[in-house]
Amino acid sequence: MTVQEALSSSGIDPREARLLLAAATGFSEASVLAFPERELPAEVEKHFLQMTARRAAGEPVAYILGRKEFYGLDLAVTPAVLIPRPETELLVDLALARKPASVVDIGTGSGAIALAIKRHLPAARVVATDTSAAALEVARRNAVRFGVEIELRHGPWFEPLAGERFEAIICNPPYVVADDPHLAGLQHEPRVAIVGGADGLDGFRVLAREAPAHLLPAGWLLVEHGAGQHEAVRALLEGAGLETTHSWPDLAGIPRVSGGKAIK
Repeated sequence: MTVQEALSSSGIDPREARLLLAAATGFSEASVLAFPERELPAEVEKHFLQMTARRAAGEPVAYILGRKEFYGLDLAVTPAVLIPRPETELLVDLALARKPASVVDIGTGSGAIALAIKRHLPAARVVATDTSAAALEVARRNAVRFGVEIELRHGPWFEPLAGERFEAIICNPPYVVADDPHLAGLQHEPRVAIVGGADGLDGFRVLAREAPAHLLPAGWLLVEHGAGQHEAVRALLEGAGLETTHSWPDLAGIPRVSGGKAIK
């Protein structure tokens, strides 16, 4: 089988087929495209067909490849963690703009947010928590790979922080409504990191209730949320006593991150 034959018969999105074939061959995508007549060794062909079968069954490309790019970091990912999304980079942008000396990333997963912040604010103290030990192991591996030192804590929400306070609390909580039809396309990712209860707001209620006690004066709570949730999220933050609440849009113009500041 040639490169062109493999790509033509993959049965999946052409861009994804090129990514998977590049991974199977060890060549770059450009090299794969440059030599469509190249014959594939039998073991490469077998590996590629296995990967395309997994993709055709709905498994995300990131899990098949075991990696996902986020904020310039080529992160290791496994089914134990949510796959980092491009829109979450806004959360990092907003955190970096505030230049906090201390940050906690609640529900860190792969460590994407915590590692991106620490990479750009090397002097900051960055703590990352997660209720999943398997997720924290992925975050640890990523931290070691990039030579970035963050503090990893095991436990739900703020439980591992024991009264500590920070200049910024960052969180991308589960916010999909429990009966959302889009969940059918997310079946391979950890449900605990996706579903936010009957109205998608359970996680924000926890954050609004507990975050103020862990914020230093004038510290910021910044949270990612779904489309159309910004008003409800800001109401929760304001009800918790945070001020200067605001929502910021992603590149599609959808309000994607909301935040509020602790009283000085």
